[in-house]
Amino acid sequence: MEDLRIASFLPAATEMVCLLGLGDRLVGVTHECDYPPLAQTKPVLVECALDLSGMTTAQIDDAVTARIRSGRSLYAVDEATLRQAAPTLLITQNLCQVCGPSGNEVSQVLKTLHPAPDILWQTPKSFEEILEAYQELGRKTGRLDAARDWVGAARERVQALTSRVARHPRKTRVAFLEWVDPLYCGGHWIPQMLNWAGGDDCNSRPGTDSVRIPWELVVESQPEVIIVSPCGFKTDKALEQSFVLMERPGWNDLPAVKQGKVFAVDANAYFARPGPRIVDGVELLAHLIHPEDFDWTGPADAYRQVPQ
Repeated sequence: MEDLRIASFLPAATEMVCLLGLGDRLVGVTHECDYPPLAQTKPVLVECALDLSGMTTAQIDDAVTARIRSGRSLYAVDEATLRQAAPTLLITQNLCQVCGPSGNEVSQVLKTLHPAPDILWQTPKSFEEILEAYQELGRKTGRLDAARDWVGAARERVQALTSRVARHPRKTRVAFLEWVDPLYCGGHWIPQMLNWAGGDDCNSRPGTDSVRIPWELVVESQPEVIIVSPCGFKTDKALEQSFVLMERPGWNDLPAVKQGKVFAVDANAYFARPGPRIVDGVELLAHLIHPEDFDWTGPADAYRQVPQ
């Protein structure tokens, strides 16, 4: 596939492309494609249409909600740069209006490209579908064997972890929060990851969207571990947002707070993006839930304990 030219409208897809050894075929990415470092050297084809700098999480939620309700996209595609990049394969999604350009937006963009590129839709809602998306990318790009090898290794890592977790007599009660103001529960692949890592979040929604939940449900669940993982945020920003939770009634009485088991994590790297580092995310959760049994050998800034 000597003429292969890939445009990625998704950070997760960008990571997949690079893991397959196709970074040199990337001709454009989004403003959020920050990993691996090679991605930051590529032309930016997609920018956020909203200026969210300086906003609180509540203000961001209001701005995003208003934009979506008005029928306008959260993203702006640089059509001139896209035409110049002339991709033969464009990777995008139709899962979440907040995650990247989707559906009608992509259809409009394609009208400006001649010849039109092949489109690969990535819309995983579970861990297994993430692995399937990676293999489909391998199939589309002539790297299926490499994709299958990685998927096999990923499954082995998860199986080895779950075998060790099974030694514990019960699941640990966890509150996984994808946003703090307003509160959003974990969705899609997050419940699977928690289960494999030895945790259970009764408020999470497997295989479907994260939704707003009342604080009372978190209190009722009496979590023994709290994971603060605001979508789109890295660890330092997640840590800042975690302090908002301390103002909630009953915060100091939660088992996780009393035991010092509240953690801010790098959502972008390990949880929010359906990409290769999801496997690392399972291992990170296992470490946070059962630190006595599972070491964390990944980046030191993957998480921070929230001071009480």
